[in-house]
Amino acid sequence: MSSSAEPRAVRTWEPRVFDEWPPPLRALLDGTALASKIGFTASLMTCDAGGHLRTSLLGIGELYAPSPRCLAFALWPASRAARTLSHAEHGQMRDTRSLQSGQRSEPGDGDRCAQAALAFVHDGGFYQVQLLVAPMREVHADADADAATSSGLAQFIASIDVGEVQQVGYARLTSGIAFELLGSALEHRAVLERWQRQIERLRQAAHARLAAS
Repeated sequence: MSSSAEPRAVRTWEPRVFDEWPPPLRALLDGTALASKIGFTASLMTCDAGGHLRTSLLGIGELYAPSPRCLAFALWPASRAARTLSHAEHGQMRDTRSLQSGQRSEPGDGDRCAQAALAFVHDGGFYQVQLLVAPMREVHADADADAATSSGLAQFIASIDVGEVQQVGYARLTSGIAFELLGSALEHRAVLERWQRQIERLRQAAHARLAAS
């Protein structure tokens, strides 16, 4: 006799929500040991003025979590995502008065920011994190530093609105979008050095922003 009951594993679904980076993700985004994290890719989704969804791919050298509820990231300034997030009046707004405070932001009349979503696969789970994003200025340790020392990237800081991780009991995601570096070992080292400089600039700017809040 056949049974209409599904196997137990098929019914197992484990969605979890969070508003702070879980410790494994905080370690992933702490700006250290970049060589061991080569290949990790996150998809940043934004909505432009025309209502079109756009996706930008970010690597480990462009993402940094300065606190449990924040994420700093860098984009090419000419990219559509950077233009959208830099001109927040073109999109849906959320209040950012509590962006740096660790409290949940609510709509209001304070400084406003754009909304975006970051999606990626990590440790067998699919993550989608809704973000409230504001532009951030680059900070130089040397006040006299000129444009030649700039990263040339647009910097942003975001707070977690809500995050969700999805997993099932009968299968495990083995990878999301991933990449490998091309070229020689010397070229790989140059990429890692560039990433480390980018992370250091994000670190300086993000912690200055947090300290000023």
